[in-house]
Amino acid sequence: MTKPSAPLVARLSLVLAIGLGACVPLEPAVGTGTNAPEAPPGAAPGTCWHRNTSPAVIQTVTDQVLVTAAVADATGQIIQPAVFRTVTRQDIVQPRRDTWLETPCPEQLTPEFTASLQRALAARGYYRGATTGQINRATRLAIRRYQKETGLDSSTLSLDTARQLGLIAIAH
Repeated sequence: MTKPSAPLVARLSLVLAIGLGACVPLEPAVGTGTNAPEAPPGAAPGTCWHRNTSPAVIQTVTDQVLVTAAVADATGQIIQPAVFRTVTRQDIVQPRRDTWLETPCPEQLTPEFTASLQRALAARGYYRGATTGQINRATRLAIRRYQKETGLDSSTLSLDTARQLGLIAIAH
């Protein structure tokens, strides 16, 4: 077996460093270290939040722009038709929006809580999977379908939804 050359080792080290750098989280995880989890301004201490980003809505608009007008003779007969150019542009109909939703805190999201969530969504016809106690793809899709009917397009369980489902006591 031959020993790799120094330039090859240097390149592999760079690729490895870049690859590992991509694995570092950009934001601190909830409940780790001394960094506080992300929350909206004015959020009450001890509450948990999720930033829900809705993408911009973009519409493609195609217009016909007159390049040269039609030419007509003295009798009104068109001897040269008008020439048009097609112009396509994209307009932002609705800009990207960040909204905040209060969520159950991580310590509340136990397997028992998640199993109750799955059963509650199944009882209402939104969840068709097995009761696993894990927030899996089927659970997230069911959460999104349920919340979308109330105007919240997110697969992250909101505190309001958890209360509506009877999983968390309603605050007085």
